[in-house]
Amino acid sequence: MPKRGPSDIRTATGPAPGAAPPRRWWTELVLVLLVYLAYTAGRLLARGDVTTAVDHGLAILRAEKALSLNAEHPLNRLFTEHAWIGVPADFWYASLHYAVTPVLLVWLFRSRRVEYRAARSWLLISTFLGLIAFTLVPTCPPRLLSVGHGFVDTMAQYSSYGWWGAEASAPRGMGGMTNQYAAMPSLHVGWALWCGVILWKYGRGPLMRTAAVAYPLVTTVVVMGTANHYFLDAVAGAAVMGLGLLLTRPALRLVDRTTARFTTRTAALAPSVAMASAGGRSAGSSPIVGGECQTAAGERFPRQRQQSAEPAGPGSRPSDSRDGAPAPAR
Repeated sequence: MPKRGPSDIRTATGPAPGAAPPRRWWTELVLVLLVYLAYTAGRLLARGDVTTAVDHGLAILRAEKALSLNAEHPLNRLFTEHAWIGVPADFWYASLHYAVTPVLLVWLFRSRRVEYRAARSWLLISTFLGLIAFTLVPTCPPRLLSVGHGFVDTMAQYSSYGWWGAEASAPRGMGGMTNQYAAMPSLHVGWALWCGVILWKYGRGPLMRTAAVAYPLVTTVVVMGTANHYFLDAVAGAAVMGLGLLLTRPALRLVDRTTARFTTRTAALAPSVAMASAGGRSAGSSPIVGGECQTAAGERFPRQRQQSAEPAGPGSRPSDSRDGAPAPAR
């Protein structure tokens, strides 16, 4: 018996341990798009009552003042008084949230297939947790509080510099398509933290390590300076990512068990289906025998069994049953 090599063993028993599961880029793209659409739709449906959202925002502001954590006011004044700081910060807030995260997902998918699945699942689970928080705790951002609270909406102030209007970071005329009371938690900060962890863990060189630290920190400063989030919103965004990370491994184990159970059941049904199919084929190839007709495999029309109407006399031979011609004399 010939000796089997490692490649033959892997073929017989499945992928080698630690090998990346086969994935298709379009299925991953569809999955991420579906989750993002669900997230966006959830934000729209979870608008909540404006009065309740304002109350939640003021409660967060009072808690921060009691804890001496109110960094939003000085940062907001800095951004509104210096356009060279405020304008880049608005571009940062309006664009990087939607650019850096997908780029890192694609990079992981192409270069680290094994790690990609866990990283993608962590991001999606945390995003759903954030959606639940938006639903349960609608929160008014600082920029939408009354003027007496001292906040200026920098994106409205510098709207002539970018594509956004006076309503959040949405393009002009589309402000009504976003939920402006989804401030708690800050997924800008949460997604930036995810990006920082990915860059730190899988990036190479001091530049990647610097970006891994700087990106979430600068994003935290930007969301407060533009008056889009409180500091505690940023803390909640980090907490949501931490909880999502804790839930990722159990969620993947559950998916693997469900997939394995489904595969086992499918494999168990396969032999019976094959036998039934084989039986159907053998039944279809058997001849159909009737009282006077017989059809063999491959024949389209039954052939008539020929019988002589007259009794055979002495010396006569029966006719050939196929064409009615007399059988030759022997």
